[in-house]
Amino acid sequence: MGHSSGALSARADVRAKLYSMRGADVFHHPERSLPTLEDFRAAAARIAPYVRRTPVLRATVDGRPVALKLEHLQVTGVFKIRGALNALLTAKPARVITASGGNHGLGVAAAARWLGIPATVFVPGTVPEVKARRIAAAGADVAATGSKYADAERAARELADREGLYYVHAYDDPAVVAGQGTVGLEIASDLPDCDVVAVPVGGGGLLAGVSAAIAPRRAVAVEPEGCPTLHAAVEAGTPVEVGAESVAASALGASRIGDLALAAYRANPVGLALVSDQEILGARDRLWEEFRLAVEPAAATVFAAWLAGRVPGEAPCLLLSGANADWVPTH
Repeated sequence: MGHSSGALSARADVRAKLYSMRGADVFHHPERSLPTLEDFRAAAARIAPYVRRTPVLRATVDGRPVALKLEHLQVTGVFKIRGALNALLTAKPARVITASGGNHGLGVAAAARWLGIPATVFVPGTVPEVKARRIAAAGADVAATGSKYADAERAARELADREGLYYVHAYDDPAVVAGQGTVGLEIASDLPDCDVVAVPVGGGGLLAGVSAAIAPRRAVAVEPEGCPTLHAAVEAGTPVEVGAESVAASALGASRIGDLALAAYRANPVGLALVSDQEILGARDRLWEEFRLAVEPAAATVFAAWLAGRVPGEAPCLLLSGANADWVPTH
């Protein structure tokens, strides 16, 4: 499996971040099979007319070679459009409901608009204004509720159940995971020498897709210290509720890891890495200063982990996931 004992032993403060589990706050999803290579290929063909094949930048930083997958240049500025499109093209619903911290909602809103499907996106009241504004501009109805992603998810599911509407999960849906995995196919094709791919993790849909699509290459799951969903699940042996306190929480602030992501972690060679907010912001600024790449904090997590020596490999690729944030350098 390739999991190191150091990675499996999450930092001491992870335990302190775990919340007490309350049944009403945790959505358990039925066991479903992870997408196969055939599913990823079918998803790639399905979404190809709508998405960009984002470029790869090879560089040398601090004397070390590294490749950057510039997925922040994707349509809507984030990888989420891949999974949203694949789900809607597969299900063909009359109307779609979802919950999001911002980026998934933008993907669903854009995909729904292109396909002529009415969409409602529930977001927490703490969603960054730039993300709420872009979701609305894409044509979806935006409903703000509660203060965290779990609150928005609860409200969205209640509406979908009450009115019999199609609910697309932000990260724990096989069709969404298959769509996200298409970026892994591109990396494997464009970087045949790549031996490890660093992936930012919130709910884990991107990790579930990419780790399976690039196998047997290794993936490294990178999380902020303030919202360590996968670290906590590995330590507990099952998905559990965690905090969402990080500069990257608007994109990586899921309350728990998805069942599919945990299954992918167990099925594929995946390592773990944690980064601090200070490291994230420093990496974000350095991406701008050295490459003029303007990414949001979630995307900078992988560069932060690589700079800190937490991403192994001779030919690593860092997946820069999105750019939906307004910001100025910290110094």
